[in-house]
Amino acid sequence: MGLIAEYTRTLKLPAVEEFFDLFFYRPLAFFFVKLIAHTEITPNQLTVASMVFGVLGGFSYTYGTPEAYAWGGVLYLLYHVIDCSDGQLARLQNSGSAIGRILDGVADYAVSVAVYLGIGIGYAGTSSSPGAMWALTVAAGISNAVQSGLLDFYRNRFLDIVLQRKSVLDEGVKGFEQEYETLKREKRKLFDRILIWIYLRYSALQARGTSGNKKEKPATAVDPQVFRQKNRVIIHLWTYLGPTTQWTLLIVTSLLNRLDIYLWGIAAVGNVLALILLVLQKRIDRQLGMQEQK
Repeated sequence: MGLIAEYTRTLKLPAVEEFFDLFFYRPLAFFFVKLIAHTEITPNQLTVASMVFGVLGGFSYTYGTPEAYAWGGVLYLLYHVIDCSDGQLARLQNSGSAIGRILDGVADYAVSVAVYLGIGIGYAGTSSSPGAMWALTVAAGISNAVQSGLLDFYRNRFLDIVLQRKSVLDEGVKGFEQEYETLKREKRKLFDRILIWIYLRYSALQARGTSGNKKEKPATAVDPQVFRQKNRVIIHLWTYLGPTTQWTLLIVTSLLNRLDIYLWGIAAVGNVLALILLVLQKRIDRQLGMQEQK
């Protein structure tokens, strides 16, 4: 198998991959994965390692100096490359697991919290208007989570329908609910129980935030080819609200000592784009007959 074919195997589906992932981070991660593929390193170990780099990056921001921001950007770059590599290694080895996917999500959120706290302490703390900078930082952090959650929902829905797989946002949640109740009853695997509990709470919030007061037609009732054609452009536009685009902006603005551009970009530009895409997505869903008013 050639390198390009092997690299393609490590991707989810090019149509839902973020631009910077597809052409920068994932190629770097792929070569790293090739170096360690035959070792005993596991995807979950890579997830933990990436989290360490990300949290250290967040800690670096607390110093509030241009040099600290630059180090934060570098550490965050390393975080993102290794964060891409865990899923690629799992797909290459066919060793992925549901718990591993949850751990990856928890790690991402832990790093996000560390980074925004670091920016708030360092950047806002050295500003002449610390209150305003803290408010902007919090607004950017909340916006980051909402925008990433929207992409996560629509990307998973796209993959569920196009690939005709069991819904990660429906059947997957039911499976985790059963697993959680079993582990809770048998009082086993406390760490796994905590991860599943966090995932179930997140999934419930995500479902409420995206479905609103409308019932959506089951994925099995939608023709996959028609759905793919109708959503081909908008799913690509959704990816520009994803974490990779957001964190690439953070890395660049950190190196340039212009974190204000990053914060305003997420809190203002990102939210405007999200609202536009939501309106367009709802229109497409209505055309496909996927939404029915209560």
